[in-house]
Amino acid sequence: QVRLVESGGGLVQNGGSLRLSCAASGIIYTLNTMGWYRQTPGNQRELVASLTLGGTANYGESVKGRCTISRDNAKTIPFYLQMNSPEPEDSAVYYCYLKTGISLTRDYWGQGTQVTVSS
Repeated sequence: QVRLVESGGGLVQNGGSLRLSCAASGIIYTLNTMGWYRQTPGNQRELVASLTLGGTANYGESVKGRCTISRDNAKTIPFYLQMNSPEPEDSAVYYCYLKTGISLTRDYWGQGTQVTVSS
């Protein structure tokens, strides 16, 4: 069983910077896509950033130009989310996400980390 754990959340200063990390335990046979989502009360979970094993990054419209998803190694995790100039509207619970497999895929989610950007 794969378990994901986020770290780096908490209170962040408006206009400062934020760096989240996602670590994993368990056996991962084939990485497919890794990413970050966020959710606020009463709203659906939305994409922040994703990164394929091939290195293609995709960003949510609300964070484009302010976020970078990265990893230490092309085939391993942990992976990270760097957000510059966070705004109060970026306050949410941030979840890391991992898809494994190719033809038969499986999704894993972290438990979430609260990020609160001061106004």
